[in-house]
Amino acid sequence: MAKTIVVKQIASKARRPAKQEATLIGLGLNKMHKTRELEDTPSVRGMVNKLPHLVKIIEERG
Repeated sequence: MAKTIVVKQIASKARRPAKQEATLIGLGLNKMHKTRELEDTPSVRGMVNKLPHLVKIIEERG
């Protein structure tokens, strides 16, 4: 079984640069307090690390 992480959006995408909004959409997040379980890959980790003020890793599985 692959490792996964649970990511939660903790801030609004309103008044954010287009790149940050696109990164949120790439993670599958678009509304406050929404969570997604994503595969723990370097590309996903990089996207999460680019948005530390908007998303938070709440759980690591696997």
